[in-house]
Amino acid sequence: MAWWKSLDGLRVLLVTSFGLGYAPIASGTFGTLGGVALAAWIGFTWPRYFLLACLVLVVVLCLLGAPQGDWAERRYGRKDPGEYVLDEVVGYLVAVAWPTFGGWTHLGAAFLLFRVTDITKPWPARRLEKVPGGWGILLDDLVAGLWAWLVLAVVRQFMPEVFAP
Repeated sequence: MAWWKSLDGLRVLLVTSFGLGYAPIASGTFGTLGGVALAAWIGFTWPRYFLLACLVLVVVLCLLGAPQGDWAERRYGRKDPGEYVLDEVVGYLVAVAWPTFGGWTHLGAAFLLFRVTDITKPWPARRLEKVPGGWGILLDDLVAGLWAWLVLAVVRQFMPEVFAP
């Protein structure tokens, strides 16, 4: 049977975001690019439904990805393996979720802010890393995404002209 037809093959595609998690360096940054691609596709295809689509994807990907955490930790031999980058995708989708689609400026600002908050792990992200399994892998990135969203909201409030279409 072909690798992509097996359950493990599908799991690999999901948790590595179609292989982005296998980047030799900065797999989290490369994984976040999967979120950028999804958000750009949504924004340029269905801009009126940008916020709803981002939030629905966050829920669906978390419900699919959380149960894969234990499997990924066994497969890659460590807690929160770097190859599992679906957490970066969902965290980014939280960071970028906005009532109106702001184009590449918004996508780029959310990317930078999310990477900073994902790396620095502001409260309570670092504590949530300790949750076992898939939710432990996902929750810290969801919180990092929320922090990035809050900073982006402040920036958009005080510099709306930067995000004008």
